[in-house]
Amino acid sequence: MKKRYKMENLDCANCAAKMEERIRRLPCVADATVNFTLQRLTLDAPEEELGRILPEIQRIVKDIEADCSVII
Repeated sequence: MKKRYKMENLDCANCAAKMEERIRRLPCVADATVNFTLQRLTLDAPEEELGRILPEIQRIVKDIEADCSVII
């Protein structure tokens, strides 16, 4: 299931690319796109797994850019 999430304080295009790469490597994630210009994460993952992987995505985002967050 494709879901879109707003991102806040994403200030670095290179950081967005790093986030996208790491999120794509998570188990159960079929695809992920971090759009720097639109400040948006598009995630393709099974709906029943979202509760488990969204906290991990938040950790990835914070590890790469501490002030950035995904609005869930």
